[in-house]
Amino acid sequence: MAARSAPNCHLRLEWVYGYRGHQCRNNLYYTAAKEIVYFVAGVGVVYSPREHRQKFYRGHSDDIISLALHPERVLVATGQVGKEPYICVWDSYTVQTISVLKDVHTHGIACLAFDLDGQRLVSVGLDSKNAVCVWDWKRGKMLSMAPGHTDRIFDISWDLYQPNKLVSCGVKHIKFWSLCGNALTPKRGVFGKTGDLQTILCLACARDELTYSGALNGDIYVWKGINLIRTIQGAHTAGIFSMNACEEGFATGGRDGCIRLWDLTFKPITVIDLRETDQGYKGLSVRSVCWRGDHILVGTQDSEIFEIVVHERNKPFLIMQGHCEGELWALAVHPTKPLAVTGSDDRSVRIWSLVDHALIARCNMEEPIRCAAVNVDGIHLALGMKDGSFTVLRVRDMTEVVHIKDRKEAIHELKYSPDGTYLAVGCNDSSVDIYGVAQRYKKLGECVGSLSFITHLDWSSDSRYLQTNDGNGKRLFYRMPGGKEVTNKEEIKGVHWASWTCVSGLEVNGIWPKYSDINDINSVDGNYIGQVLVTADDYGIIKLFRYPCLRKGAKFKKYIGHSAHVTNVRWSHDYQWVISIGGADHSVFQWKFIPERKLKDALHIAPQESLADSNSDESDSDMSDVPELDSEIEQETQLTYRRQVYKEDLPQLKEQYKEKQKSGTSKRREKAPGNSIRLHFVHGYRGYDCRSNLFYTQIGEIVYHVAAVGVIYNRQQNTQRFYLGHDDDILCLAIHPLKDYVATGQVGRDPSIHIWDTETIKPLSVLKGCHQYGVCAVDFSADGKRLASVGIDDSHTIVLWDWKKGEKLSIARGSKDKIFVVKMNPYVPDKLITAGIKHVKFWRRAGGGLIGRKGYVGTLGKNDTMMCAVYGWTEEMAFSGTSTGDVCIWRDVFLVKTVKAHDGPVFSMHALEKGFVTGGKDGIVALWDDSFERCLKTYAIKRAALAPGSKGLLLEDNPSIRAISLGHGHILVGTKNGEILEVDKSGPITLLVQGHMEGEVWGLATHPYLPICATVSDDKTLRIWDLSPSHCMLAVRKLKKGGRCCCFSPDGKALAVGMNDGSFLMANADTLEDLVSFHHRKDIISDIRFSPGSGKYLAVASHDSFIDIYNVMSSKRVGICKGATSYITHVDWDIRGKLLQVNTGAKEQLFFEAPRGKKQTIPSVEVEKICWASWTSVLGLCCEGIWPVVGEVTDITASCLTSDKMVLATGDDLGFVKLFRYPAKGKFGKFKRYVAHSTHVTNVRWTYDDSMLVTLGGADMSLMVWTNEMEGYREKRPCDSEESDTDSEEDGGYDSDVTRENEISYTIRALSTNIRPMFGVKPHLQGKEPSVDERQGVVRGSRPPVSRAPPRPEKLQTNNVGKKKRPIEDLVLELVFGYRGRDCRNNVHYLNDGDDIIYHTASVGILHNVATGDLADMSATAPSIHIWDAVNKQTLSILRCYHSKGVCSVSFSATGKLLLSVGLDPEHTITIWRWQEGAKIASRAGHNQRIFVAEFRPDSDSQFVSVGVKHVKFWTLAGRALLSKKGLLSAVEDARMQTMLAVAFGANNLTFTGTISGDVCVWKDHILCRIVARAHNGPVFAMYTTLRDGLIVTGGKERPSKEGGAVKLWDQELRRCRAFRLETGQVTDCVRSVCRGKGKILVGTRNAEIIEVGEKNAACNILVNGHVDGPIWGLVTHPSRDFFLSAAEDGTVRLWDIADKKMLNKVNLGHAARTVCYSPEGDMVAIGMKNGEFIILLVSSLKIWGKKRDRRCAIHDIRFSPDSRFLAVGSSENSVDFYDLTLGPTLNRISYCRDIPSFVIQMDFSADSRHLQVSTGCYKRQVYEVPSGKPVMDHATMDRITWATWTSILGDEVMGIWSRHAEKANVNCACVSHSGISLVTGDDFGMVKLFDFPCPEKFAKHKRFLGHSPHVTNIRFTSGDRHVISAGGDDCSLFVWKCVHMPH
Repeated sequence: MAARSAPNCHLRLEWVYGYRGHQCRNNLYYTAAKEIVYFVAGVGVVYSPREHRQKFYRGHSDDIISLALHPERVLVATGQVGKEPYICVWDSYTVQTISVLKDVHTHGIACLAFDLDGQRLVSVGLDSKNAVCVWDWKRGKMLSMAPGHTDRIFDISWDLYQPNKLVSCGVKHIKFWSLCGNALTPKRGVFGKTGDLQTILCLACARDELTYSGALNGDIYVWKGINLIRTIQGAHTAGIFSMNACEEGFATGGRDGCIRLWDLTFKPITVIDLRETDQGYKGLSVRSVCWRGDHILVGTQDSEIFEIVVHERNKPFLIMQGHCEGELWALAVHPTKPLAVTGSDDRSVRIWSLVDHALIARCNMEEPIRCAAVNVDGIHLALGMKDGSFTVLRVRDMTEVVHIKDRKEAIHELKYSPDGTYLAVGCNDSSVDIYGVAQRYKKLGECVGSLSFITHLDWSSDSRYLQTNDGNGKRLFYRMPGGKEVTNKEEIKGVHWASWTCVSGLEVNGIWPKYSDINDINSVDGNYIGQVLVTADDYGIIKLFRYPCLRKGAKFKKYIGHSAHVTNVRWSHDYQWVISIGGADHSVFQWKFIPERKLKDALHIAPQESLADSNSDESDSDMSDVPELDSEIEQETQLTYRRQVYKEDLPQLKEQYKEKQKSGTSKRREKAPGNSIRLHFVHGYRGYDCRSNLFYTQIGEIVYHVAAVGVIYNRQQNTQRFYLGHDDDILCLAIHPLKDYVATGQVGRDPSIHIWDTETIKPLSVLKGCHQYGVCAVDFSADGKRLASVGIDDSHTIVLWDWKKGEKLSIARGSKDKIFVVKMNPYVPDKLITAGIKHVKFWRRAGGGLIGRKGYVGTLGKNDTMMCAVYGWTEEMAFSGTSTGDVCIWRDVFLVKTVKAHDGPVFSMHALEKGFVTGGKDGIVALWDDSFERCLKTYAIKRAALAPGSKGLLLEDNPSIRAISLGHGHILVGTKNGEILEVDKSGPITLLVQGHMEGEVWGLATHPYLPICATVSDDKTLRIWDLSPSHCMLAVRKLKKGGRCCCFSPDGKALAVGMNDGSFLMANADTLEDLVSFHHRKDIISDIRFSPGSGKYLAVASHDSFIDIYNVMSSKRVGICKGATSYITHVDWDIRGKLLQVNTGAKEQLFFEAPRGKKQTIPSVEVEKICWASWTSVLGLCCEGIWPVVGEVTDITASCLTSDKMVLATGDDLGFVKLFRYPAKGKFGKFKRYVAHSTHVTNVRWTYDDSMLVTLGGADMSLMVWTNEMEGYREKRPCDSEESDTDSEEDGGYDSDVTRENEISYTIRALSTNIRPMFGVKPHLQGKEPSVDERQGVVRGSRPPVSRAPPRPEKLQTNNVGKKKRPIEDLVLELVFGYRGRDCRNNVHYLNDGDDIIYHTASVGILHNVATGDLADMSATAPSIHIWDAVNKQTLSILRCYHSKGVCSVSFSATGKLLLSVGLDPEHTITIWRWQEGAKIASRAGHNQRIFVAEFRPDSDSQFVSVGVKHVKFWTLAGRALLSKKGLLSAVEDARMQTMLAVAFGANNLTFTGTISGDVCVWKDHILCRIVARAHNGPVFAMYTTLRDGLIVTGGKERPSKEGGAVKLWDQELRRCRAFRLETGQVTDCVRSVCRGKGKILVGTRNAEIIEVGEKNAACNILVNGHVDGPIWGLVTHPSRDFFLSAAEDGTVRLWDIADKKMLNKVNLGHAARTVCYSPEGDMVAIGMKNGEFIILLVSSLKIWGKKRDRRCAIHDIRFSPDSRFLAVGSSENSVDFYDLTLGPTLNRISYCRDIPSFVIQMDFSADSRHLQVSTGCYKRQVYEVPSGKPVMDHATMDRITWATWTSILGDEVMGIWSRHAEKANVNCACVSHSGISLVTGDDFGMVKLFDFPCPEKFAKHKRFLGHSPHVTNIRFTSGDRHVISAGGDDCSLFVWKCVHMPH
């Protein structure tokens, strides 16, 4: 039996040999205490060279791979590998965890760095994106995260001289990061021509934006800003792995084994070549260097640490050594001395002194070593090799004795016999050879018997037997030395083994888990003297077991430190130490063994701190098996609370079913009923599986919970108020220290915790997102600011919250076993206790994690199941109640003593001012003094003690007590039976509330003429309840069996009850005494009904599918109804008592005739005409509408019709109570829905006068009483129902503008596609044609300088630019024409009292401190919101968000601290940000339809309103949760929900919303109170609330008329208004945005104008103009003046003046225009249209000079020849037509170009007007003669042409403009400057790029400028190259860029 408990001894880690040098860099530092910190395997090591002592940090669960030192040099951060890796920040002095950062990275943490003041930490992950993450490490909170790079990142560092800047480097890149808001933005370092692009391994930042970095080739690269400015070549001869900055300068170390020191300006100081020193060797490679004062620390690839003193630099001191890379398997201990021998795949064998902790000998062999053994006399050392040979050395001087190779495969195990005469050698080819030691290792025998490789060997003490283990897990025995296998078990029985290292065998059965056959234990070693066994396994765990341990699954103690597999473990010769070696981490660990007798004195070995279960020292449970669990606790642990369908799943399910049913019904659905119900009283209290959930509030009311309801009970008035915010079972409740707030946690897929106010019953905060399945315990901290919660997921997650902010502070896995209670320390807010099955744990917060320590029981007791816990009078003292009735007293984590308190479990404890109170299963309340020394008083809960005023009856004496609370002179007690009692200090007991006990409740009947009802339940009780104001249980009777149904007789005297066993009884309704009983059926009786009138017959329905009809007078069965195929669910009589209507489980609706029970078939039309006495049926045409859309996952269990036949109430499996209008014909009727029950509602009944509805919850055992409120009554108080599931199908009106806005889908730039449908091979992918010279065999550059050939012509005619050509260096955005009015609203605002105006177009925000939502961002899936300062245009914060597709609405809160954003994703997510920190506070799906606007109330930081397609929602921000209420229309006659477009606010919680029909709705709270009809004739697009005087401006779409206008100014209540007309000349004005300043109204229109209207004189002033609809294709600049023309899809051509910054003129053409061109003199303009027509206008008069339409498709380009003679017109019909302008305005075509392969994109004339170049849609450029139209094929001719202009995107000269990323998107346009040396392009990504011309090399260098959204359609230089104009496709705006020329 001993093996069933863990051994009482202990191991303590004493020394680790080694240092992790492989695959890690920069991981070795001096701390402030001059200690050295580094890591090896999974352990952080702090080594003190002075004392030669090591301390260990063991908070990690896997290999550590990165380390950073805090600037103050005491704290250390380490990062590990693993599936869910975390970062620990710990103190190098105490080696305790300070903070844990987790839940962000995957795979591993590659680099870490602290910032200058140590407040923030940056980490880089090993995931595919190499995520970079910035932490506020003290709070454990992530501040920002961004993808780092596509390839590995090797080093990261904060710039210590500039705030918020970081640098990272890695494979072929270096990046410079800036942190702004929550966005990390990188810029790639530009290598330029200064150095090769290559891998950067390490870096250090210096002053003046300088960064030094070490490269793979040994150079040092020096960066200024993001540019490489110089390189220091050959700093090392190979890669530089480490760079360390200190006060004196920099130290670098490289693969060449050299250390170089540099001064602060990176001038070399000195070189130290470690390879040349005494300890050095060839191939030494430096991985880490640290320079501090005159000491340098160096870590090498081969696990050595050197310390160098600078002035004796040729004598480095070796302070740590370990094995090099390669698996480490061989381990042997010396038989007489404290020495250990190890051998590894690095081919070295090393001998370690266990006393001096040092390497004393090392010898290199030829082959990798796999095993080792030392002979008994300690003279010979045998080593087994990987190649099948073995070698014997002398230990003394490591010289070879013999080398033998008899085998081909690796030798895995060898051992000398105890008498020293034989050596057994086990090989991987499954044989063991025996050699004679004295005979110079002659082979004496061979053991063959194994079928697999040999893993372990042991000799018997007399050296006559050998036992082996092999890879199959077989254990075999051989006789020595011959090697014959022993098969006789008897022979082996008495053998005593000299050592035990085998993993299979009786004696070690216990090391294997119970039900598994895995083979993962690598090594064991038995200590016979200490009777303890040590094992090593593949998971890096060392375990101690008792020896022998015979039964599987023995208990153990476990120790971690090794990262992956531990390959071998051995006791030292005197059993003082255990040595273990790691395979992959090739480290040697030395553990000190502390036997039992020492333990008594050593309380200092407190249980180790742990971050997760895996590190606790004990196994699952330490002690021998705990006595059987108490039955109640057993029951409770088996509850799972899992649901098939959670209420959270309903919206998705509904969508799915709606899809399926699209084709379904189109019939108009019934309206919801006018009546509503309100929860009035709940009978019940949840005690059967919850504890400590009952409290007094501040004002003496009582708060508790039942089902999904939080109840506040007033005992003076006997009334209840309800918190109905939960939608499933509440499992726990805690009260705030001030007794006014309550926290409740519920069941759910993502369960929420609500904190609510007991006075106002309003939620203050809702916490979600951290637990699964449910929350089973909560507790407030003593200051009330924090909340701890525990989940019921498999690892019982514990979360610590800042509940007001709704922020998760810390999270940890609690325990594998169920946790019952969490308690926060009242003195130290960072500490807490959890207690549960077989454990109690003490936790403290560390950053984002919690560190737990198991309570240490010692010899005092055993780990018992804890049911409750409280803290005592100091922070160390704690008390817990156990399942055996003891109270445990703890100091810190140690059990001090136990006190017997109750018989059976102690379920509840409460701390008082002086003492404690406890309650237990024995039904006794005990008062104790403050140290649990003596019990002061006990109260037994008995019927005899009940006071006369009790509301109800006590069911049994001494009920199990589940909750106790004190206050107001009373003790409040909650029992398992669902009773709440108040015990007076003097003894009498008052019963306040009660409900059914555990078990489902199904039976419910209301009395025919009194306000009482009866219920019967599986808890075997029949109860009568008073529904009148006394609200109490009038009578109760215990039954022998559980009951299922009940019914009062029509005279109310008798009560029939149907039982679960098929019997039923009739009882006297007053006394509940039996009248008569029958037992005719075997299965449950499911419904029982008296016939109406005299009650002559009784119908009894059973699950046997029969209905029996009894004559009540004669007590005889008179009929049986047969014919149902399934169990019966409901029975109803008709009014005459002649007909029965029956429902069955197979959804049949059947009719039977009484009393004989003959089956009738009645057509459904007739059923309606029959008058039924009651209606509880759920089937049939009359109630078709009650089945929900999600009918497949939920059943309607009950229904009941009011006696006036108007309202049908139903209950279903999801806990909803619904009201329908009767009859509910047609599918999916509308309803009102109420949530209070948690899961299925089993029964619903109206009382006799319909004044109340009574509902029963099955699993929640609660009886709820609702009052019925008639239609007229409702005005007084808004009802709490939710409207129907499916939204109204009637359309909320139609408007083209709205529909269009709703349907726009925005493209994201990185996903943008070609705006033109081009095809073919992109130019940069085509083969190049040889140039003239190459064809002539002339090599370029080899022509003689003076040539007889004529000089080559210029590529481009250069005009009107000064004598000297100056290249253009930069473009600066100067102004933008355009305003986005087409699909955005509320985007024009006044600033600084109306001096400046802001708006946005494309992705340029023009002047504002309003947040702008970007619709197009370069990162493909994450749009971002930028908040910037309108005055100096600096970005204040960038929010990278989770809105996929785009952000469509933003709004600041009243104080400006919060920002609200709405996404365009399908759920239209609403997100709230604390924008200064970039923190996302809350996010929730807004609505399934498009949301147009969401705005904060101008006086609030928590209330806002969202409006959109057919909905208005009123939102509240509670902590981190968003709670919404739909707008209720019911109060206004015939109101229907329309599409809402705008919102404004008034005083006293008034809200105004503008609709699509032109009405404005006025809401009070969330209820519609009136409608301002036809405020506008068309949709109300914009509304603005003036904060100064509360006046409201509305803007809509309407025709200007005398009285009406598109802009109106209203008073505060929206009663009177004044209209303004916009004098735009449009037929209808459509206003998209309004804003009001001092006396002026600012209006943005659909026509892209911004107009200012004066309030006094109504004068309009147009401020901004733009094209309405894009794309703008046509763009041309005037040949000599700063004018330009643009032509767009909106059918206008506009003339713009750059100098005056305004639109000069506009011509409406009536058709979409595609292209426009000036004649060379500037006197004519040619315009090409989309319909194939072209027009020529005279500029002076704007008269049409001529027009012609020769083509059917769009004209793409139109050009005048430079001599003004010809006009060329290129179209998408693959043609270019020539017209001769000298022939006058008839415009007859003179010729056209043939054989154009695709549509024409651009055309350019040559300077002499004789050639035309055409670029086409198949990426080919053609040249034609003018005017003949013949193609020019000769390349020589082509090369000689000088072009007048160059706008082609094709051709060798512009090959370089095509980018690498162009497979998705094209370059659309290009233009060469007039000077002929610069080129600008526009592309589908919305970028404007500046190149040098010509640029024939691929992927030429360029500068790029952002501003446009996707697609730049055209681009031109103005005359004199002063400006560049670019036109946008999607954004219909024109950008004017100023050209910055290079100085001369």
